[in-house]
Amino acid sequence: MSTPGAYVLAITGASGAVYAVRLLDVLLASGNRVHLVISPAGAAVLRTELGLEADAAAAGVESLLPPPGEAAAERLARLIGPRASAGPVPPEQAVCHDYRDLLAPIASGSWPTAGMVVCPCSGGTLAAIASGMSDNLIHRAADVHLKERRRLVLVPRETPLSLIHLENMRRCVEAGAVVLPAAPGWYHGVQDVADLVNFVVARVCDQLGVPHALMRRWGEA
Repeated sequence: MSTPGAYVLAITGASGAVYAVRLLDVLLASGNRVHLVISPAGAAVLRTELGLEADAAAAGVESLLPPPGEAAAERLARLIGPRASAGPVPPEQAVCHDYRDLLAPIASGSWPTAGMVVCPCSGGTLAAIASGMSDNLIHRAADVHLKERRRLVLVPRETPLSLIHLENMRRCVEAGAVVLPAAPGWYHGVQDVADLVNFVVARVCDQLGVPHALMRRWGEA
């Protein structure tokens, strides 16, 4: 497994915002630094699904990981279990970028990262990455990870899939990305929704080389 590093986490406008929040929590708890970018549609999904208010122009990590006792935190606890990261997040550990800021460090291949995750990944974002578009910072950062041969994990949550979706996934995989659909397994002793969320986040962490204890692996007692 890798030592703590810097990861880019992009949240776009597909359903499944809970996966992104849990992944952010686990990355921070593992001592990693996170560069967070949220699209306007991603912010809308966070609001609709989790009751979290995130500004796509200046998202704050603490707005996604509220302290215990708040209504949003109680709702999150039912979905992801106890928060993995403790206390306030140091500003140097999490940097939030305006999704329009193409001058951000992560828009350049000269800025080192250990990988990037788009979670959840909307069909539109998938198409933009497959086409090499750089209309915003999320698209550009993904393009950078592909050209620099760094790990890029895309987490789509769409069903059913059209031929266009499948073709875009194929193109991304051929370019070097990992397509990891938000399709949780059921073999790890599922007791509640948090177990299903943790399964998907665990598989993302495996791809990034981030250590975790989120699920019982196949063959473990």
